[in-house]
Amino acid sequence: MSSLSGDIDPSENRAADRSPAALPVPGRVTFTRLELNRILNLYGRMVADGEWRDYAIDFLKDRAVFSIFRRASEVPIYRIEKDPRLARKQGAYSVMSASGRVLRRGHELDRVLLVIDRKLALV
Repeated sequence: MSSLSGDIDPSENRAADRSPAALPVPGRVTFTRLELNRILNLYGRMVADGEWRDYAIDFLKDRAVFSIFRRASEVPIYRIEKDPRLARKQGAYSVMSASGRVLRRGHELDRVLLVIDRKLALV
């Protein structure tokens, strides 16, 4: 059979079909899809509660930052950072307050986000 008949498995060429915009820029730290999904789920709940209104994502050479704003014109009330250089020491993930104080740092994103993830608990 010839290659013109279309019998080529399309799953083999998926990497070639991706646009250059979808690929990460070399030398930049980014959040993975699962990390970003977890952060955006928390963000969505807080927006629904009326506490948060805006966010910004920065992918820098040494870290990735997700900034959370109460209003778009203010400084971020929280910054969720991923710094791979600290992965073996204190943990790659940290949550910082508006004043720059580290609220929690650790190796697992879910555990670090518990400091700002206010769920109702029965007493």
